[in-house]
Amino acid sequence: MPELQPPGLTLWRAFVPRWSYLPLSGEGAARFGGRWNPVGAPTIYAARELSTAWAEYNQGFVQHPALIARFELTGAKLADLTDPAEMARLGLSADIHRCEWHAIMDAGAVPETHVLRERFLDEGMDGVIYPSFMSPGGTCVALWRWNTGVAPRLEIIDPEGRLPKSPASWI
Repeated sequence: MPELQPPGLTLWRAFVPRWSYLPLSGEGAARFGGRWNPVGAPTIYAARELSTAWAEYNQGFVQHPALIARFELTGAKLADLTDPAEMARLGLSADIHRCEWHAIMDAGAVPETHVLRERFLDEGMDGVIYPSFMSPGGTCVALWRWNTGVAPRLEIIDPEGRLPKSPASWI
């Protein structure tokens, strides 16, 4: 069984500045679905390295404006799919990282990563650590539960309170 991640696991997110007042919502992923979540399931996607967050945000295309923020995650039970021993223990192969989730969703089918998400949720996991496709050697986290009940805590680091509290700054 995966262990709790060490206290204060630092994560980085790059996101569209317009949504800077909702850094913990996961609603963008819920709206469109993603590698580790179906449409309708809020998910926080973040990276363990700043450079990986930037690469994942831009997906190798034009460098779009972004807000980059640091987060601290505590108390999360994450399946580390970058660890070959844990992959073997979970009965998974590296093929899971090559899942063509977007094309599968577009075809109206359910990607293997979404099936695996349900399994992990049933086993009490809060998310996964997985290798970045856009930043070789980088790692990402998909978090399915946070900041409710006994779920792990995810906090944005904003010591001077610079993030807006509403969308009013974009009107």
